[in-house]
Amino acid sequence: MKKRIIGWMIFLIALIIVIIELFPIFIIILNGFKRDIDIWSKNPFYFKPTLSSYKKAFENEDFVRGLKNSLIAASISSFVSVFFGSMASYGLSRYKFKVNDWIIFLLLLLRMVPQITLSLPFYLIFKKMGLSDNIFGLSLAHISFNLPYAVALLLPFFEGIPRDYEEAARIDGCREFQIYWKIFFPLASAGIVVATVFTFLMSWNEFIYALVLTGVRAKTAPIAVNGFLGQYAPLWGQLSAAGTIMLIPVFAITLGFQRYIIKGLSAGGIKG
Repeated sequence: MKKRIIGWMIFLIALIIVIIELFPIFIIILNGFKRDIDIWSKNPFYFKPTLSSYKKAFENEDFVRGLKNSLIAASISSFVSVFFGSMASYGLSRYKFKVNDWIIFLLLLLRMVPQITLSLPFYLIFKKMGLSDNIFGLSLAHISFNLPYAVALLLPFFEGIPRDYEEAARIDGCREFQIYWKIFFPLASAGIVVATVFTFLMSWNEFIYALVLTGVRAKTAPIAVNGFLGQYAPLWGQLSAAGTIMLIPVFAITLGFQRYIIKGLSAGGIKG
């Protein structure tokens, strides 16, 4: 009986936390189906659904271009970060050198440096290299924080793979890259999926670098959404509709890869 009461208490606490976390998302989705005038003048529970805000959002060229740029930058940065990060994690887990701990420490230190402190140096470097307001330059900036994260996240997955697989592959004549690509990469697939999802979403939601390093051509969706605040008054309907549209990839990716994400988390890919 006591265990049952404790179980119900845990369930209720978890339910309350979920409701609190989802309430702002519910509000923004609800407001996306309202007109600006209804949001301003009516009570919060008034609801007469309309798609006018979504229509205006998709008619906004900056926002549509921003969605495209965000998709490109997030795809490039997540692919490059996971591919090279997995190779780095494989090397750090299979070859034990005295400097390995320092390398991991420096990677984590780079990941924890505030983006605002690096945005100006990136801007000056990219301007000299002709990469300012360039989607490739923005992708490089995103890789700078995604790559250390991917290395640290994937390291426990590669360390958890028995060395017997490596020895058997060597006996069969596999070279170093073949061992990594054909043996270890598939065995660490749960971690690869988790790293890909998280790096993609971090790049998709990134704001500071996009604000400093882009202008018109490489403007991303978060910057375009910020533009709906307007010069004189926020366009709440369009702002909510645009925010809801940005949530769609997040929900789709999370639900689509839910099984792999749970498996990856439970396997110890993320701790702390």
